[in-house]
Amino acid sequence: MMTHLGRYLTASGVKPIVSYQHIFKTTYLYGSYSPINGNSFVWEINGVNTIIFEAYLKEFSQYKPNEYKIVVIDNAGFHSTKNIEVPENIFLLRIPPYAPELNPCEQVWQYIKNRYKNQRFETMENLTDWLHNMVNQMTPKTIKSITGNHHYINAFNAIL
Repeated sequence: MMTHLGRYLTASGVKPIVSYQHIFKTTYLYGSYSPINGNSFVWEINGVNTIIFEAYLKEFSQYKPNEYKIVVIDNAGFHSTKNIEVPENIFLLRIPPYAPELNPCEQVWQYIKNRYKNQRFETMENLTDWLHNMVNQMTPKTIKSITGNHHYINAFNAIL
């Protein structure tokens, strides 16, 4: 719920006034976004760890269960796959360190964070409502435009 300050356009010499609060409460979004067709699956939960990640994969595998899913993961600690069960219809594709541009989710999170700047929420319910609206208003066309990395587009066009 902490306000993240961004830039404002104002007339020369006019200093913008932004309502600010310094309250540290969080919620987390887990998500999978397709740069190919713009499909998305998003899960909100209060925490990040390997157990929650495994539960997310299980839920995601049940969404359109006949699809084979490739989930791009980075080197986040909770993405550890040593002791978790990965569903049969999911393949985890680990990207190199320090390459967030290869992770479609990171592109979507940046899109959301850019719209979060200078926002102030009175309650966690207001924040989660805002997040739900933000996620639900993203059309497949919007998702494809945000996540459309040429590496993935070219790879899948070659297959199709």
